[in-house]
Amino acid sequence: MQSEDARYLKRKVKGGSLDVHPTEKALVVQYEVEATILGETGDEMLGDRKKCQKIIRLKSLNTSTDIAALARKVVEECKLIHPSKLSEVEQLLFYLQNRKKASGKAEKRVVKPRDLTPFEGMEIDEEANINKVEEYVELLYEGMEEKVKGATLILHLARNPDNLEELLQNETALGALARVLREDWKQSVELATTIIYVFFCFSSFSQFHGLVTHYKIGALCMNVIEHELKRYDLWQDELQKKTKTYILHFRVWVRVGALRKEHEKAFKKYQGLLVKQEQLLRVALYLLLNLAEDTRTELKMRNKNIVHMLVKTLDRENEELLVLVVSFLKKLSIFLENKNDMAEVDTVERLSRLVPCEHEDLLNITLRLLLNLSFDTGLRNKMVQVGLLPKLTSLLGDENHKQMAMCILYHISVDDRFKSMFAYTDCIPQLMKMLFEHGEERIDAELISFCINLAANKKNAQLICEGNGLKMLMKRALKLKDPLLMKMIRNISQHDGPPKHLFIDYVGDLAAQISPDENEEYVIECLGTLANLTIADLDWELVLKEYNLVPYLKDRLKPGSAEDDLILEVVIMIGTVSMDDSCAAMLAKSGIIPAIIELLNAQQEDDEFVCQIVYVFYQMVFHQATREVIIKDTQAPAYLIDLMHDKNAEIRKVCDNTLDIIAEYDEEWGRKTQREKFRWHNSQWLEMVESRQMEDGEPFMYGDDGEMDRPDLFYSTDGITPASGAVSPDFFSDPYAQNGDGQHGGGADGFDLTTGTSSRPATGFGFRPDEQFFYDYTSSR
Repeated sequence: MQSEDARYLKRKVKGGSLDVHPTEKALVVQYEVEATILGETGDEMLGDRKKCQKIIRLKSLNTSTDIAALARKVVEECKLIHPSKLSEVEQLLFYLQNRKKASGKAEKRVVKPRDLTPFEGMEIDEEANINKVEEYVELLYEGMEEKVKGATLILHLARNPDNLEELLQNETALGALARVLREDWKQSVELATTIIYVFFCFSSFSQFHGLVTHYKIGALCMNVIEHELKRYDLWQDELQKKTKTYILHFRVWVRVGALRKEHEKAFKKYQGLLVKQEQLLRVALYLLLNLAEDTRTELKMRNKNIVHMLVKTLDRENEELLVLVVSFLKKLSIFLENKNDMAEVDTVERLSRLVPCEHEDLLNITLRLLLNLSFDTGLRNKMVQVGLLPKLTSLLGDENHKQMAMCILYHISVDDRFKSMFAYTDCIPQLMKMLFEHGEERIDAELISFCINLAANKKNAQLICEGNGLKMLMKRALKLKDPLLMKMIRNISQHDGPPKHLFIDYVGDLAAQISPDENEEYVIECLGTLANLTIADLDWELVLKEYNLVPYLKDRLKPGSAEDDLILEVVIMIGTVSMDDSCAAMLAKSGIIPAIIELLNAQQEDDEFVCQIVYVFYQMVFHQATREVIIKDTQAPAYLIDLMHDKNAEIRKVCDNTLDIIAEYDEEWGRKTQREKFRWHNSQWLEMVESRQMEDGEPFMYGDDGEMDRPDLFYSTDGITPASGAVSPDFFSDPYAQNGDGQHGGGADGFDLTTGTSSRPATGFGFRPDEQFFYDYTSSR
């Protein structure tokens, strides 16, 4: 068929079914469009059919709407609905009027930037018509005013989603818009804003993102934003100069009137330019936010410095623009690279001025962004530095924002450096009020976790216990048997001073919870709390007998009898009660010491277990009854000698102190301990000598000229002190370094070879073991 043969186009619209919109208050009209091309003689040459739908939104529909009158109006204005369907329209409207929401529960509010609305410069007297698109495109080839008008008319069409499919088919129109934007965006802010708005309408639907990318609108928007931010800086500089000039002349009273008018005129011009620029920034950023659904596109934006542009825009006062910018930053912040970019600039400082603010959505989205950033330790530090701690604390009383504020504060409280700062705000009284408002309901995880962290600080613990604070906490924890609340109480009990003495009244209540029938997590916290109560006036023997705790403790010492956490708490508890002479004797008679040694064999790879078990031995050797049992009836001293050179500094320290006490009361074990220490040090010396001989290839390190017969070259009266440079200084600085353990040198274990001092207490014999070995060695020569 030749194009000139076609003379007429016949278009026929056939109405279809009616239905209600699944989520909105709207009617959906299905219809069919049949287009036929007729020849010169009226013969049908080509035909096509297309199924379409129209959505009739009913914004005015509410419970008091006159359904009959609204149905008549719908039928009159929508030509696709035949008058015979009036009763069907009424039924559908009645259904919409009484339709309830799918869920009765309040859904979690998600803050999104408000849809873009028409702004200044978009108003036109002419009504846009989809059939006149070609005329509007022709205006894009005229002067600037005509271009703005043509783009505005196309924008009015694009704002109706029903027209997007048809505009999509018109490649000429879209290509012309993209070309004009690329060539003339610097010439007119109104033109750039309008054309970007057209493509924004397409970007609101994921299926059209390919179209926007095809015309490279995203990259162009990045250029526009960067340019406008630079212009803003220039405007700020010019305005600041004029303001300084005005202030200077005002002080000397020279040409004040003229300068005032000039300053006011410049400020009004600046405000006008700012409004238009922010409209452009808003529509460009919103388009980029839509395109950023694709992470590959988002990565391209990041490579073009989108984060720095957004952070720079946070200085603006336009709340709708700020909601958009903060929303964009929040989306970007979930990726590590973007978060690091935000850490490089003063993102937290700029966000801090928005907390709090009167705009609810802006405050909500700002808190969500801060929550994402608060996972970074450095950014948490900045939040404290810029004064966000008291600001966030003040939001705990706001029902709409307290959850977000509490989550951020929880992250800040994780760092021990900042725990004490909460004591100087009204945070703790508010948290205590929230705790007691829960009644018998389960406490929110965020709230109780926050309280657990704060209770780890002594000052905070004192504030928590003020008044009846501890009493109320204990009452609630014991009633509900809540392990998390008991963990908070356990943290309070670890601090020396007044808070710890308050627990004397609750020792019996806590001991009564130690039972195989109780929840294991709950029992762990109760045991931990009791184990923290190192109070001199507490009669532990009475507690153990009254609540029959010794069999329970002994049974739980068996490897595999319970979770490791519970067994460890039992060991710590035994260490605490062993401070009491009578308790230690009772435990020794019950056979707990062999059970502890068996547990030591099973858990010898776990440093925490080993350290706590050795501490139990340390406590027991103070008492005569248990000391005899440990020394005579068990192999505990032998285990302690084996652990003297453990890689863990704490274990070495406790072992040394325990062996010193054993050596004071038992000469045989004292000699064994000294021999082991001597063997250890001597082995290090021999290893060094042998390695030096191998390196030098000589049978003797110092030759045969008699130097070895002169001990004054190597020893002095204060121990092993170098008298010459013949011996490697490495030996003196760290005698254990050859074993790969840097923790043993310089006095961590009590053997400081260079200074002759020790961090350990002297033994009962009045000398340190290391001194005895070296003097024995020199005298034997």
